[in-house]
Amino acid sequence: MEQAILSIKNLQKSYGENQVLKGIDLHVGSGQIIGYIGPNGAGKSTTVKILLGIESDYSGEVKIFGEDIRHNDGLYKKNIGYVPEIAEVYDNLTGQEYLTFIGELYGLSQDVAEYKAKGLMELFGIGEVFHTRIASYSKGMRQKILIISSMLHNPDLLFLDEPINGLDANSVMIFKEIIAQLAKEGKTIFYSSHIMDVVEKISNRIILLNDGKIVADGTFDEIKQKNAQQGTLEEIFNQLTGFTNHEEIGQKFVHLVTEN
Repeated sequence: MEQAILSIKNLQKSYGENQVLKGIDLHVGSGQIIGYIGPNGAGKSTTVKILLGIESDYSGEVKIFGEDIRHNDGLYKKNIGYVPEIAEVYDNLTGQEYLTFIGELYGLSQDVAEYKAKGLMELFGIGEVFHTRIASYSKGMRQKILIISSMLHNPDLLFLDEPINGLDANSVMIFKEIIAQLAKEGKTIFYSSHIMDVVEKISNRIILLNDGKIVADGTFDEIKQKNAQQGTLEEIFNQLTGFTNHEEIGQKFVHLVTEN
C-alpha cells in the first residue's frame, strides 16, 4: 500500500453525551479528489477540525504525512490549505495586503507572496482589485480570495468546504480545472459540498458520512454497484442517509404557500 497522506484509525469524538464520530477509518493517498459528503450533523466538520488541529480531544489515531498529529509540533499545518464554508476576512485590508500577510504566515517571503498573489488574482479575473479594500468586494470576489489564500503556499493537502459559493459559471469552470490540475500534481483534495452533481463530476473518490460513520467509500461507479443503484449521487445519498420524503415535503410546502 502506498504511503498515506492521511491515515485515520477508529476516530471517535463526543461532545458531552453526544457522540459525533463513531469510529472513522480512512487511508488516503496522494492525487485523490475526495468528495467528503453527508447530511448536516453527520460529523464532516468535526473530522476536518480534528485534522486541522482545531479539536484535540478525541480518541483514535490520526496521521498526516506519516506523523501522528497528537505528538507533532504542528508544523504539518504549513502544508495544508483550507477554505471554510464561512470565513471572516480582514475587510480593511486590500487583496494585496491580505494575501501577502497569509503568504508570510505560511513562510513565504513578502516578495514571493506578493508576486504569487498578484498573478493568481489576475488569472482568477480579479486583478483589478489587487490594491482595493476587501470591504468593497462582491461575494464572488471574496470567495476567490479565500481560494487563493488556501493555495498560495503550495500545500499538499487541501480541505475545501463549499468552495464555489458565490462564483459565477465561468469561475466555477476555472475552479474545476484548477482542482484537476492540482490532483495531477499529486495534491490531495477533500471537497465538501451539498451540491451533489458537482461532487459527482469532480471526485475520483466519494466518502459518505452518516451519523458519525462512513456508509460509502469508493468511486461513484463502485458506490452505485455496491448499492444496486443506477441513479445520481443525490439519489444514492438520499437512500443511504434514509431521507426519502423530500417530494412529499416539497408538495406540502407549495400547497401551504399557494392555499387561499
